[in-house]
Amino acid sequence: MTQFVGVTGLPRAGSTLLCQLLAQHPEIHCEGHSSPLCNTLLGIRRMVSDDQFFLSQLDSSFTNSYGHLTSAMQGYLRGWHHNCKKPVVIDKNRAWLHAVETLLHIEPEAKLIVCLRDLGQIYGSIEAQHQKTILLDFIDHLADYDRFGRADMLFAKDKAIGAPLISLHAVPDLPKHVHEHLFFLRFEDLMVKPVECMSHIYNWLGVSPMSIDPEKIKFSAQESDSHYHMKYPHKQSTHITPPKRHEVPPRIQALIETAYAWYYQMYYPKPS
Repeated sequence: MTQFVGVTGLPRAGSTLLCQLLAQHPEIHCEGHSSPLCNTLLGIRRMVSDDQFFLSQLDSSFTNSYGHLTSAMQGYLRGWHHNCKKPVVIDKNRAWLHAVETLLHIEPEAKLIVCLRDLGQIYGSIEAQHQKTILLDFIDHLADYDRFGRADMLFAKDKAIGAPLISLHAVPDLPKHVHEHLFFLRFEDLMVKPVECMSHIYNWLGVSPMSIDPEKIKFSAQESDSHYHMKYPHKQSTHITPPKRHEVPPRIQALIETAYAWYYQMYYPKPS
């Protein structure tokens, strides 16, 4: 049976590059672009939970009806990549971490790779791209804010950075067995030691060992950047070059580190 692996985590944290690298492995199927599968499964849950006909079936025969729903959602998940003939299939969606317990109920052996990055640099990357495309507004209309206001909005609970941060904040509360299905990958590590990082990931996924060539990376499917008004571009390259650090206003960086001290303690602990 094909192993299901979700790629999730923060924006601007290397998921596009990671998918490029995963796609190099002969035992891994990775299309590269974001998938609507997670959103669709969550939509199915919302729909059936409000369906009076299905609810009446739960009244008369909960075990059988709930079993039908479980097998149907499992079939939908597995059917999404039914053409995959490789041992591992990658599905990229930032919402998978939020839905990890639902995913494991449907597919108990599923795994997630969670992409992380210094929060100030995530903000800096988004702001730098905005300055390049300043005549276009964000999909959630953030262009009219000043830099400080835009940073504040990006970290709101339903925005690009804030939404996945909520899922990351909840990780310590997840049961121990769920943690065993999570692999955390820091963008900075992937940039500095890509061969070592990918070796660890391949080993964790249970595929054959393989050494990547950071200077020869194949292109994968290109995402639709126009959907995000060109504000969150998914650039691909044939080689790995660590990006220059973005200049982040000290006041904004300080507020980020203060407000999200838990993030730095969990994922970027200072050496003792």
